[in-house]
Amino acid sequence: MLRYFAFPAFAMMAACAATPDRIAAIPELEPLWIADDFAAPESVVRAPDGNFLVSNVGIDDGDAKNGDGFISKISPDGQLIEKYWAAKINGPKGLSIQDGKLYASDIDVVMVFDAAEGGLGEKIPVDGAVFLNGITAWNGAIHVSDSGTGRIHRIQDGVATLWLEDARFGGINGVLGDGDRLLVSTMDSGSLFSVSADGTITEIATGMINADGIGLVPGGGYLVSSWTGQVHYVAEDGTVTTLLDTTGDEAPILQNDLKIFGDTVIVPNWQPGTVTAWKVVR
Repeated sequence: MLRYFAFPAFAMMAACAATPDRIAAIPELEPLWIADDFAAPESVVRAPDGNFLVSNVGIDDGDAKNGDGFISKISPDGQLIEKYWAAKINGPKGLSIQDGKLYASDIDVVMVFDAAEGGLGEKIPVDGAVFLNGITAWNGAIHVSDSGTGRIHRIQDGVATLWLEDARFGGINGVLGDGDRLLVSTMDSGSLFSVSADGTITEIATGMINADGIGLVPGGGYLVSSWTGQVHYVAEDGTVTTLLDTTGDEAPILQNDLKIFGDTVIVPNWQPGTVTAWKVVR
């Protein structure tokens, strides 16, 4: 079932005092729609045909190798097009597209599909991987995080190699290529980092425990989801404002690998098995 909303955006909960100018610059999230009937959805990416692909971890834990995971296709307004778009896999999480290929992190391998057709896919093993999670195309290669080891692996020409490992990457989760830098979120410290091509790490903000997806906000700043049920806005100076918090609800809605497409934010909700779309407005 698809649900549309026409009510005001959620009130913002500022994490710290701010000037009127800063308040004016903080974005709001206007609800657009919620799609349901997914099985622990985790990530989303825009397909070549303009629709969206959604990873479904399946009914078991995210590290279960049971062949119960799958990828769905939905329209830009959340209508289900294909529930099982490609062959079933294990526990797909992060999704990224490069050169007509869809890359899906799947526990300890990266699955590769034709981004237009789906099909059976091919498997790229990642040595030493424990819990592959966020994935992005950056600097001509695919980069995938391993939440279980604090590492980032790079995939080129169908081969995965270790690219970067750092003690600050405890519970590494989201990764997003942005020009000459890679944005990285971590669950342990709840930090957002900027990483240069030579591996230099700079902290942008911290305190967003269980940080997950990262999106670039039109007009400046970032959105960062905490999978336990929050969406944060990070200003360019590192100030964090929480825009949405469902952690205290009777039935919390998880906010997983958030993505921004233009002025639209799409967030898969592992629980209760929905995908939520918002419009970013200032």
